[in-house]
Amino acid sequence: MSASLRTRADRALRACGAAAPDAGGDLLASTPIDGSVLYRLAPSDAGQVSNAIDDAHQAFSRWRTVPAPQRGTLVRRLGELLTEHKADLAELVTVEAGKVTSEALGEVQEMIDICEFAVGLSRQLYGRTMASERPGHRLMETWHPLGVVGVISAFNFPVAVWSWNTALALVCGDTVVWKPSELTPLTAIACDALLRRAARDVGAPDGVHRLVLGAGPVGEQLVDDPRVALVSATGSVRMGRAVGPRVASRFGRCLLELGGNNAAVVAPSADLDLAVRGIVFSAAGTAGQRCTSLRRVIVHTSIVDAVVGRIADAYRQLRVGDPGDDGVLVGPLIREQSWTAMTSALDRAAADGGTLVCGGERLPREGVYVTPALVRMPAQTEVVREETFAPILYVLGYDSLDEAIALHNDVPQGLSSSIFTLDQREAERFLAADGSDCGIANVNIGTSGAEIGGAFGGEKETGGGRESGSDAWKSYMRRATNTVNYSTQLPLAQGVRFG
Repeated sequence: MSASLRTRADRALRACGAAAPDAGGDLLASTPIDGSVLYRLAPSDAGQVSNAIDDAHQAFSRWRTVPAPQRGTLVRRLGELLTEHKADLAELVTVEAGKVTSEALGEVQEMIDICEFAVGLSRQLYGRTMASERPGHRLMETWHPLGVVGVISAFNFPVAVWSWNTALALVCGDTVVWKPSELTPLTAIACDALLRRAARDVGAPDGVHRLVLGAGPVGEQLVDDPRVALVSATGSVRMGRAVGPRVASRFGRCLLELGGNNAAVVAPSADLDLAVRGIVFSAAGTAGQRCTSLRRVIVHTSIVDAVVGRIADAYRQLRVGDPGDDGVLVGPLIREQSWTAMTSALDRAAADGGTLVCGGERLPREGVYVTPALVRMPAQTEVVREETFAPILYVLGYDSLDEAIALHNDVPQGLSSSIFTLDQREAERFLAADGSDCGIANVNIGTSGAEIGGAFGGEKETGGGRESGSDAWKSYMRRATNTVNYSTQLPLAQGVRFG
């Protein structure tokens, strides 16, 4: 199988204008489809990383003076190339990250959508004018490019998260240095080739984007370099605990998108057909390897047996297998360590009194293919409060909405949440200040599948960052408060008299 996978990757890379990257190095480009190594790449050394940052830093001095609508032409061209090569990039996402075809195509579509959003944004980087207390004065805010943005992305969305950051950063006048996950370098090489082509096509400086490859030391260099004005890092809470203080110690900016332990509340009034569809996709999609994957479902005790039965029936119908095959809905885990973490969590849940309803089995084939696990828990124990990056769904019961919300919020993470209810009061309470404490709160949809128009991110140990839509662009710019005196007098603020 690996020979055909290598051929598929070669074809997609060439179509995107990237050469087959086998350099005989010790960075392994593997496929979770069968666990084989497709390429051996040379990781970026310290000098190459420094040069990449310097290229971006030098390009920034030119790029920041280009009018924002003109900067938008680069992102528009990138969007056109992404549209042209949607199938090629999706093929690489499937081969390298193990996503089923529809999810891989959806991720590339997300890139196209954020480019469209960013092009419109390039004409809407608004400041504001405020009333001045001094006659003959105007008080206003202006927004300016920030500098070099270091993007550190994770394997589970190997291209979309990069595009959220890069499309916005470019129209804001910043330049970008990207370190993708060491598990997914091929998609990054293809995207970099397309962006370089877009830059040539519109006459943008070549250094507006640089790609560096490797593991921890490469990311650490981005984190510690004072020329990197903003570090946008997606990954584990453990990674965020290391990145945040190091960036802060040099007074840089940090945008963190970390772990999620997302829950859905299912109320007695819920449309159960709708709820089960939303729950199953959120919990089993991408083999439970989304930061927004559903980890916990909190169901009213009057319907918990019925809901568990419906989810179990749906789980047993899910087809697990090669993500490129028709009809497959659940692909592989990214690597062996993920299976180890999954079995450990299931063992701990059992020790805490949990009952495995279905799933949690490994299929006898190359690669790490597992059946999504459904576990009933008597209480929200420590293992339930932790994020396990695998398809485990814990079921908890509740008697009152206050109890459900308390259970929901009683985890360290705060990314995505949902409630399934036809009771407007329950829905509004869940969205209120004393309801869900997450950055994303939904009604009658699951926890995953966010649209690019809204700001994406979470609270607590999720890091507090916001990417993608709404006013997330402000993270990539610096604000200046301006006072203009158009009078012939010099009144001081607060009525101060001097002289």
